[in-house]
Amino acid sequence: MGRICDTPRVFHTSFRRFDRRPVSANLHPMKTLVLLVALLLLQTLAARAGTIHDIKVKDIDGKDTSLDAYKGKVLLIVNVASKCGLTPQYKALEALQQKYKDKGLIVLGFPCNQFGGQEPGTNEEIKQFCSTKYSVTFPLFDKIDVNGEKRHPLYVALAGKESPFPGDIKWNFNKFLIGKDGKILKRFEPRTTPDSPEVTQAIEAGLAAK
Repeated sequence: MGRICDTPRVFHTSFRRFDRRPVSANLHPMKTLVLLVALLLLQTLAARAGTIHDIKVKDIDGKDTSLDAYKGKVLLIVNVASKCGLTPQYKALEALQQKYKDKGLIVLGFPCNQFGGQEPGTNEEIKQFCSTKYSVTFPLFDKIDVNGEKRHPLYVALAGKESPFPGDIKWNFNKFLIGKDGKILKRFEPRTTPDSPEVTQAIEAGLAAK
């Protein structure tokens, strides 16, 4: 009887010893595969991070569009206003557009009424003002919020926590320079004029980049 009772115990011990090695060995390729998939996913997310081309916007006429139309261009994105002390910057912005448009720069104007109520007009009124007063030819867009709970997704990307230049927009005519790949290159505060060396040098560097 003792031999009969001992047999299962010996068999069980032997099975555990035999089975442990192949199970452990088979886990290594699986772990490697999981790590590779995770790494590829992170690389994909990193490649997409900081780009703005897929963000949906409306143009000044209320038509749906996206910044994908400007892929491969250097962009200067500005929150604009018609009744601000900085409104004359429109002239310098249009000058930049004319000077660098053939080299790949596009100025994009986004009206905003969050600073002193200085952009109270309708889109049509804003469009007419810019055309008549400053002969603006660069694209204008639908009026948006750049701060607060209703901040437009574009400005979440430009000034939100994940941006390389985070922080609320301080006033009208804040400027963001976007590279050809859609990544944010520079942020310029409102009183930094569009024709300042700081801005023009950054634009030229962005245009020269491949």
